Amino acid sequence: MELENIAEFLEDRTILVTGAAGFLAKIFIEKILRTQPNVKKLYLLLRAKDTKSATKRLQTEIMGKELFRVLRDRCDSSFNPLISSKVTAVAGDISSENLGVVDMNLREEMWRETEIVVNVAATTDFYDRYDVALGINTFGALNVMNFAKKCEKIKMLLHVSTAYVCGEGVGLLQEKPFYMGETLKKASNLDIFEEKKVMEEKLDQLQKQNLKDETVSSAMKDFGLKRAKMYGWPNTYVFTKAMGEMLLGHFRGDLSLVIIRPTMITSTYKEPFPGWIEGLRTIDSVIASYGKGKLGCFLANPKSVLDLIPADMVSNAMIVAMVAHSNQPLDLIIYQVGSSLRNPVTFSNVREFTTRYFFENPWTNRNGETVKVGKVTVLSTMPNYLMYMTVWFLLPLKVLHLVNTICCQYFREVYTRLDQKIKLVMRLVGLYKPYAFFKGM
Repeated sequence: MELENIAEFLEDRTILVTGAAGFLAKIFIEKILRTQPNVKKLYLLLRAKDTKSATKRLQTEIMGKELFRVLRDRCDSSFNPLISSKVTAVAGDISSENLGVVDMNLREEMWRETEIVVNVAATTDFYDRYDVALGINTFGALNVMNFAKKCEKIKMLLHVSTAYVCGEGVGLLQEKPFYMGETLKKASNLDIFEEKKVMEEKLDQLQKQNLKDETVSSAMKDFGLKRAKMYGWPNTYVFTKAMGEMLLGHFRGDLSLVIIRPTMITSTYKEPFPGWIEGLRTIDSVIASYGKGKLGCFLANPKSVLDLIPADMVSNAMIVAMVAHSNQPLDLIIYQVGSSLRNPVTFSNVREFTTRYFFENPWTNRNGETVKVGKVTVLSTMPNYLMYMTVWFLLPLKVLHLVNTICCQYFREVYTRLDQKIKLVMRLVGLYKPYAFFKGM
């Protein structure tokens, strides 16, 4: 699809973007404004208590970022007038009815003018609280769709999901939708609305015990992980995203729906300039830890393909899909945006690239000292000593109690610290294992 056709389509369009302060959403917004400054309006939904707070977030967390440098330089003095005339910050929350937009006049204006809704809002934490993940990733998606259906000029809903809703699938994974109640464990049945009731009952039970907020939060995280694995998904994030897709597919009616399923999103490849990233994402945290001298090994299959996709490529795919399928009733299209089939990168490749980079460009710590790194080891199996430690800390509670009774206070303190570290390591291994040993493409 030619860029001229895309620019022509975007001219005089009104688009609502949820999760506008997120990494991918910002890149999408920048591309729209840079490609077609004559877009009519961008409504950007931001979690904020009021319009003033939302506008402040727009200025500091979106337009004030280095990402907009190219557009700012191109527009020069007209940049601020462009933003003020084309972009409207909307205070809201997708976990609420009508997206939490309390300003009735603004809400009715959005229903009257919006033609395309792009849902990028999500919690991407693998191990988030079950109530939070359900509220945003599952029922938040349904709230966005219900809002879109009220828009008089609506042409389509574009929803960003994740390629890993497939769970731990093997081989070539098809771009097919989930049907309502489908699970990855064929013997089980999933009722999403009943699942919400189960979550609410669990939360109510915890709150009635007058527990600390940290204890309730930890329990809800564990509960989400338990429910995800019960139905065949490896973590709360992909489970709740899969349920969100089910609700959209089931209740969309004649609304044109496109679901984008990206793999692991990394920094920009070309646009608006190479290498822009915000925060540490997935494999980035591992690479940064190695560069800082804090990581000497990583548990993964060296031959496993790590499906990485630059953020600007995902944004481009979103825009092209939006143009191609807009205003096509009854359409339900899914695009998996990844690199494993055409340009596969293995963990061995990542190790080689990372080692070479930090040898040539060593990290400088806060004290101005150069951090020297060795060659990182990619472990295809858990080392014996870690297995022994894991078995030790998973001994029956009676045995541990006996050890605690016999040993001195010092040992108990050391044990407690080690126990916490081992549990953290094992939880991280459990969370990242489906991706470190992924066999799909």
